[in-house]
Formats: sequence, C-alpha cells, structure tokens
Amino acid sequence: MVHVYNCHPFTSQQIVQVEQEPGLVCCGGGALFVVATGGCKVDAYSLEKEGCPLICRFATMGTVRSIRHSNIGDYLVTIEEKNSATYLRAYTNWRYQAEEKARVGVRLLGHLLRGASVWGGVQMEIIEIPLAERPVAMACCSISGDLLVGCENTLVLFTLRRQNQQNLGQQNVQGPWPNTTQSSSQSQGQTSGSNPNLSVLDFERSVILHLSKMSPKEVALCGGYVAVQGELEVLVLKLEATSLPVTVDPSSDTNKTADFLEDQSDFLLVPRHQELLGHRAKDCDIPVSIEQTGLEDRGQYTLFYVLFRRFSPEFFQGCSVEEMHLHSLQLYSMFTGNQSVSQDEPTCVFCFFSLPTTGYLYSLKGEVELLSTYQYPEKVLEAVLMDHLLHVITKGALQCFTVRCAAVAARIEDPYIDTTIKACPPCNMEVCALRMQLFIGLRSVCAYGHHVILLSAADTETPEETERSTPRRGFELKENNTLTGFFLAMGIDPTTTPALENLLSRPFLNRKWTISSPKETSSAGHGWNLYVVDTVSPLTLYHEMVEYSQRYAETNPQAQSLRHLLSEAHLLLRASLLQTSEQQQSGGSNAAASVLTRSGGEAPTDRQELEVALRQNCAQLGDCFSRGSQKDCHLALPYYRMSGLSVTEVMSRNRPLPSSPHYGPGFLFYLKHYLLEEVDHSLSQEAADEVVDIFSQSEPSMIISVCASPCMINVNPARTLQILQHMEDTAEVSVPLTITMATMMLRLDNLPKFTELMERHAEMLLVYGFIEEPRLLLHGGGGGGQHTQVRPTALARQLANSHPGLLVAAMVALHENNKVQLEQADHIFQELGCENSLQVDFWEAMLMASSQDAVIQELLFRVASVYIDRLTNSAAAPKRKSLKSSDDLINSCSHYGALYPWLTVLNPASTASSQHQEALHKLQALLCGPSLLLGSVVPLLEQLSEETLWGFSLHLLCVTRRGQYSSSIERLLDRCPQAIIAYANHQLQDKHMALWWQKLLPELCNRTRSASDNSILLGALKETLVVVAMETSPAEFLELIPDDGTAAYFLPHLLTCSQKHLLA
Repeated sequence: MVHVYNCHPFTSQQIVQVEQEPGLVCCGGGALFVVATGGCKVDAYSLEKEGCPLICRFATMGTVRSIRHSNIGDYLVTIEEKNSATYLRAYTNWRYQAEEKARVGVRLLGHLLRGASVWGGVQMEIIEIPLAERPVAMACCSISGDLLVGCENTLVLFTLRRQNQQNLGQQNVQGPWPNTTQSSSQSQGQTSGSNPNLSVLDFERSVILHLSKMSPKEVALCGGYVAVQGELEVLVLKLEATSLPVTVDPSSDTNKTADFLEDQSDFLLVPRHQELLGHRAKDCDIPVSIEQTGLEDRGQYTLFYVLFRRFSPEFFQGCSVEEMHLHSLQLYSMFTGNQSVSQDEPTCVFCFFSLPTTGYLYSLKGEVELLSTYQYPEKVLEAVLMDHLLHVITKGALQCFTVRCAAVAARIEDPYIDTTIKACPPCNMEVCALRMQLFIGLRSVCAYGHHVILLSAADTETPEETERSTPRRGFELKENNTLTGFFLAMGIDPTTTPALENLLSRPFLNRKWTISSPKETSSAGHGWNLYVVDTVSPLTLYHEMVEYSQRYAETNPQAQSLRHLLSEAHLLLRASLLQTSEQQQSGGSNAAASVLTRSGGEAPTDRQELEVALRQNCAQLGDCFSRGSQKDCHLALPYYRMSGLSVTEVMSRNRPLPSSPHYGPGFLFYLKHYLLEEVDHSLSQEAADEVVDIFSQSEPSMIISVCASPCMINVNPARTLQILQHMEDTAEVSVPLTITMATMMLRLDNLPKFTELMERHAEMLLVYGFIEEPRLLLHGGGGGGQHTQVRPTALARQLANSHPGLLVAAMVALHENNKVQLEQADHIFQELGCENSLQVDFWEAMLMASSQDAVIQELLFRVASVYIDRLTNSAAAPKRKSLKSSDDLINSCSHYGALYPWLTVLNPASTASSQHQEALHKLQALLCGPSLLLGSVVPLLEQLSEETLWGFSLHLLCVTRRGQYSSSIERLLDRCPQAIIAYANHQLQDKHMALWWQKLLPELCNRTRSASDNSILLGALKETLVVVAMETSPAEFLELIPDDGTAAYFLPHLLTCSQKHLLA
C-alpha cells in the first residue's frame, strides 16, 4: 500500500535555454550536460547559478549515444558512433573549454601526451578506450571514480589512475574502493604554466567479467558492488581485492548450459519469476567468470553473488510487449558518522531498479533485503534515487516517493536504535507518494543535489500552441483527474471520503513556484523543453509534513496516517543529519567536496536546527504512540526519551481528554519504565502525587513499585498512606504493601506504628517482600557493577538499628536472587556505618547460603582477614555482638569445622575477652573446615606471634593442614606436651598411624631419658606404648624397645602385645 499526501516537494523551476532539441541529458559536478539530438556537440550549463548559464561547449568525435559524468575526477565518458563503429571515450579537463582554449589532446588509454603541450599548460583531453566488444552501457563509481562498461556479454572494469610529471608510472588515485571525494570545480591541472605536481587522469583495465547467459542493458558501480540489468533480470555482484591467487574454471557450467540450450532448441523457454538474496544468489543460472587484466601486480579479485531478481513476462499487467523491460538501475551509497570498518567504505549500499508499474529498493550490505516496493499509479518511464526522495516520471507528470535509506543507515550508525533508549521508523514501513507535478511529454529525468532535470518533448500531433491556449482550469481538471485515478488505482474511492473530496476540489498549482520567463528562442514555439526543478530543503518539507499532520491530529489523534506521516518526517530529518555527519566527518576541503558532490553546492542545513526539529518530531511521535494501540505502545518510551522532554512535560501532554478519560497504554508504559529505572532526578511533590493518582486509577497493582522508586522521594507520605490503606481495605493484604505502609509511617516519624506494621509478618515473609521489591531497601545500581551508585533507603537505615537480623537476611536473599551484587551489598553496609559488624555478619550469612565457589572463596578470605584483625587489634572489635556465634556457625555452616579436641588444651583461659575468644574460635573453625584455601591466609597468619598459646595453635593448625605431622609433633612436644596425646589420637589415624611408633615413641623416649622426672612426658609415653602395643605385632614391638637398659619398662606392654596377638 502506498500512502498519498499532498505535500510540496518542489520549490521552483526554470527552463534551460538550449539552442537545439536535446537528445541526451546528464548532470554532475554542478553542471548539466546536454547533447543535441543526433549531434556531435556537448553543451555544459551551470546548475549553481540562476538561469543555468552556459559554461562551455565542445565537440565530440562521433555521435553521442550515451553520456555519463563522474564526480571523482570530474570527467565525462561517452559511447559514440561514427562510420557504423562504436567507440568509448572519456573527456577530461572539459571545463577549460570555457576559457576559449582551442587546444584538445587526443590519446589512447595508457598513452600519455608528452612535451610542453601537456605539461606546460592545461588542455582538454579525449581518451580513447579500446574494447574488444561493442559497448552498450556504462557507469561511474561515485566513491572511487572507476568506470564500468557493459558490453554484449562482458563487463569491463577500468580503475581511475592519476599520472604526474615526476612519476609517469601509474599510481592509483585511491585504493580499490575508497571514499575520497574531489570537488568538481577542481579539475585536474587547474593551474597554468609549468607545474611539477600537475597531474592528468588515466584508466587501467583491471578486470573483465564474462556473462555467458546475460546481455547487459544497464550497469551500475558503487563501492565494489557491480549491478547489471537485462531485459527482465537484475544481477548484483561484489568484487573484493585480495592478494591471494584466485582460479575460476567456469567451463563446466558453460558446457552444461550450452548442451542444455541445444537440447531445448525446439522449445520456447519462458523464464519464471525468481528472487535470490545473499549467498543464495549464487544458485542463479547466470555463471560469471573473472579475467584479470591489470597491467600491474595489484592483487586479484574475488567475486561474490549478492542479489538476483528475475521477472516472468506474466508478472507485468497493463503493459505492451514493447514496454516489458526493466529500467533505471541505480546503486546508491550512504556514509555515517561512525564508520565501523573503514572510512573509505560506505556504511550502506542500496540497489534500485524499476518495472513500468513497480519499483524495487534493496539494501545490499550486511543482510540483503527488500526495503520498499513502489506501486506506480501509471506507467513510469524513468526513476532516479536521491538522498531523501525517489523521483519518477510518467509521460505527463513528475512524482515523488519517500525512501527508507535513512532508516537502514541510522540503525547501523547507532546500535541503540530499536531499544528502550532510541527508536526509528522501521525499514519496511510503507512508502508514501507526495504530490505530482504535471508536465507535457516527459522523456527523461536525472538529478544532482537538490536539482531535478526533466527533458520533455510534446507529441508532434499535439501542437504546443493548443496546450498554451488551454485555460488554467483545464490544467487543474487534468491534474485532479490524474490524482483521482491514482486513488482509484490504490483501491480508494475519493467520493466516499469527504476529506479527499475537499482535497481534490482545490487547485494544485503551487503558488510558491516561480517559472522563469522564456527567452525569444522558446517563444517561437518548439515542441521540447529542458526543466531544472528545485526541490525544497528537507527541513522545509518536514515543516510542511508536520503542518499537514495537524489535520489528522484534529480529527483523529490515533489515526494510522498521522503516525505514518510523522514517521516520514522523522526519516527526512534522519537523512539530513546523516548527510551533515558525513560532511563534518570529512573536514576541511573534503567537507566542501562532499557538499558539492552530494548537494550540488547547497550549503548544509544548520545541524542544530535539524536536531531541534528531530526532538520536536520525537515528541510528536511519542504522543502518537502514547495513546495508540497496545501493539506499538512500547515505542512511546524511546521517542519521548529522544525528545528530551522531562517526565513532568510528558505528563502534561498526556492528561486525559474529555472524550477519552483514560490514560493511554503507551504513556503508562513510559511512566513505568521511567519509575522503574534508576535515575538521579527526583520529581517534585506535585508531580509525584500526580503519578500516584495516575497509577491508583489505571494500574493499582503498580502502586508499591511506584512508591519504591527513588524518583518518588518527595511524595506526600500522608496522602500516599491513605491510598495504600484504601488498597489494603479493598484488596488482599500483601507483605510488600505492609512494608510500603511502614515506610510511609517512617517518613512521618511514627516509629510505634512503624514497628507495629513490621511485626505484622514473620521475618521470612518480610524477606520475601524485599525480594519482590528490592528498592524498598536500596536505590541505584540497576544490577550493574557500579557500587558507588547504590545507596540505602531510609527503611534500610532504620532496620540497621532496630532489625539488624532482618536487614542481613534480606541482603543475603537479594544477592542469591541476583537482585544485588556482592560489591553493592558491601557498599550498602559501608554507607550504613556497619562495615565491621553487620557487614561481617552478612558475609557469614552468605557463607551459609551461597553455592557459588568463587563467591565462597572470596568470603572465606574476607572473614578470615577480619578474624585475624580482631585478634591482633583490639580496636577492630565489633561494636555489637555478632548475630552468629562460633557454635552457630559450626552447627549450621559446612565451611566451619568442629574444633579439634587438642585445641581445647591450647586455647587461652576464660580471662580473655569474649570478642577475642569468639574471633579465635571462628578462625580456628575455618582452619578446621574443609573449604578455606590455606595458601590465601598464610601470609596473614604470619603476623600472628607464636608466643601466645592461641597464636601457636593457629600456626600448628596450618602446619597440620599441610600434612607436616612430624614437625607438628616436635613443635607440640616443645611447647605444650600435655596436648600431644590428644593431638595424636585425632591426627595420627589411618594412614598416619605408623607415626605413633615411628615418630612419637622415639621422641618421647629421648625426651624422658633426659627428663625422667617429667610426669607429663612419662604419662604421654605410657599412653603411646598402649597404642603401639595394640597396633603392632610382638616382633615389631620388640624392635622398638631401646637398647639403653630400660627394657624392663617396656616388658608389661610387650606382654600385652603378645596376649593380644595370641587372642587374635
């Protein structure tokens, strides 16, 4: 479907005064080139000056059949005929013919003129480009200036080169596909006299593409993309330069094709309709082979299929056999401000081609897709794609359609589009047609910048005098009838719509149009005219679209046409901003060249003015989607954000109308996201109260989340409490509702009522309430790692004093449910001033609840560090008693192990402070547990002295954890022998049992020998011999008895060992 809007895309027109009937017309570089019918002369007119004065006139070497201009290099290329032969020629430095310089140099491709005639001054050159086949079409690359020539079954690519006096070797003007623009006014060698830097243009034949099953009718070239158009098919290829050798052997496909055609020679083959996009395009039945012809070793080319489209004859309706062909093939590129790949490679490349009744626009880079299909109201002769609009001509009218190029480029430039942050109308949005302008006998169209050039020639059987004598009413009637037919073709009956009847009853000739009075040459009454129609600036067209949209807004604010028209206006501004970004990115002279190349010398619109208009348009689109259907209501959020409006301004734009007392779904969606996201801006009390009223009427279930938003800090607590109490009376009581009411009581400083409400539910239910709405405890963060943005609420500060256990449990639950990160929770406790008490309690509780290994190891290290600090620094003791004692942690947390029995002997007396004792027991329990990595805390334990028994016990635990039992036995016998048996009974078991007689028994024997009166050692020796007698055989025990004359001491134990062995 094509939408129709009676907007005015044209601002003025003027008639170019040409002496002879134009046969061919092209434009570029700020100039209009006209070739008389059947003539051998080119007239160049200036498009940048009023009246289009003649720049220069020069003769060609043959009858021109086709002509093209390249902005890069500022050269003309023609296909000419002479003496039944066809030639391809390029004309450089043509502007110097305006200075009445008669010198013209003629040379072959690659053969430079030498001597003072060329290096001493500047002259126009005609470059003869020899070809093996007859050329039928040609195209110039707008990015690199390269030349593509289409012959009967081949495509020949010529690379633009620049030669200078110092280096006659060929040098590339750019890389393979660069984006360097050259001002059309700066011709090569504009200075006169000898100049060592003077350069001339030349071409190098770089590659030939052989098309065995396709005859080119039109070709296009842009940024490495090659498009070729036949009668009913279009093929787009991508050429990429590579240093690797590429071998292509198409002989098999060619032979198969030849055999197949020979077998089917008796049949009439009708091609079927086919569309192949992306990598699927290689499945088309058109083989393409590459022939490398570069004179220098500049690498090879690889070929990729991009797009193939074929139409069957029955696809056309209402067209004669002669009209069944494609036309207007065009490749169009766009650059954006943040070129991600290369500054020389376009961000987007588009391909346009047209049938007599339908046009097609494809996007080629990235994912190949069909953007728009243009359904014409009548048969179109030619079409041309520009920055903002598509211009098409029929036999009697010029019409404009909108394009979607900016929508594609904007999404590539800004990755935040199509998110909740930014939006843009979709790429596949239906196009619209702007008003048509009537002409007589249009033949061709071309465009440059804001100029559209039209060639018209009246039919010979219709005298021009008859048209001139027709009254103005006749023009209006014909124009209205044409527009009526357009509506009928779209399936719209204007008689059924009063607005359309009123529209068609108005005269359509725009009073803004200024038509320059023709000179005497046209007053004679010739049957042709050459028009230069100027388009309005995108900003002017935008304002007209906005003014036009007010008609829909007044009658039906939710009309689809209103939304569509504002979206079209949005894309106009987007395209202009992208264009100005490209110009600013170029910088300096390149920026000027870009301006001249793209806009035909027109000064760029002030970017600030465009940005202001874009914000206004986003606000209008936000209004449309805020009251629109549920399907697209989410788009109100990004458009309002892009508008820069404050939430108060958005609320004022969305107050209920008398005809519609409800708030729109899009507005509620915007308001919910604004309140749910963490923002630093706080609403005023008036605005916050209005928000509460909005949700209490529209979505009462959102009241709790609304009240928990940091933006609502200034809300009236008493008024809000009344609304919450009414909800509690009318709905089921919920824990989050109770907590929210308690928060409002806290703001009113009513602590007794606050305590009463908090004690209404059990602690675990309150924790579930905080999980449901975390912002009751903390604001900021948004789940990210920026813990400095997290801050506790007033309720969290109160809970830290009155309900510390609830606060810790709630923070643990929030962490385990991914509502808060560990660093954010730490920051909350630091903000509360509880970093040495509740924060440690939180870590201990996290060890009980967490199952993440990385988090557990981090927490174990933290709590071990705290315990060591409390043992060594009395000032580090917590101000309040810990929520969990060491016994609680040992019984409920698997990471804390039960204290070894021998530690009770080494622990200090009860005279130590309870805080010190608690820290020691927790650290010992960690070292007795299975989870703490010893290597992480050993450097911290080194600061503990072994002079105290509790310090010695911690070091002994570390040595034991390492498995150094022999060393532990020696150190324990030296420091505290009374604990040796308890240590051995616990540690020397199973595989370490042999240490009883291998290490412990010899150590005790040696020590008692030197200190025979030591009862502690003697008691330990007796206990050791009992164990050894039970675990060894008599022979083994006998070997253990020392030979120092004390054997009698060991005989009772040997007897026990023997009796045990006999009983076994």
